[in-house]
Amino acid sequence: MIFITAKFRVKPEHAEQWPEIVREFTEATRSEPGCLWFDWSRSLADPAEYVLVEAFRDADAGAAHVRSAHFEAAQRTLPPYLAATPRIVNTELDQDDWSLLGEMAVGD
Repeated sequence: MIFITAKFRVKPEHAEQWPEIVREFTEATRSEPGCLWFDWSRSLADPAEYVLVEAFRDADAGAAHVRSAHFEAAQRTLPPYLAATPRIVNTELDQDDWSLLGEMAVGD
């Protein structure tokens, strides 16, 4: 799978509305056949920072996402709300879901 984590530094005046600002993009991405997950979280340390954790089935699915109409629309509509260019970690993993964190296993 293609596993991506991106940090979005939102302008403070838009931080509260960010989930609504990205709602359409998020819903469209989640409906892509190759999308495994596309989840936003808000930083506890910085309320103007959102972290996106996303995964796609394979490189073809990742490429389809970047070529999609909703991704192209996001490239045009989201930057005005951002305080900085998003930072990203993008890697390919030989798995298709989350693994269990054995060091914190919860008993039956």
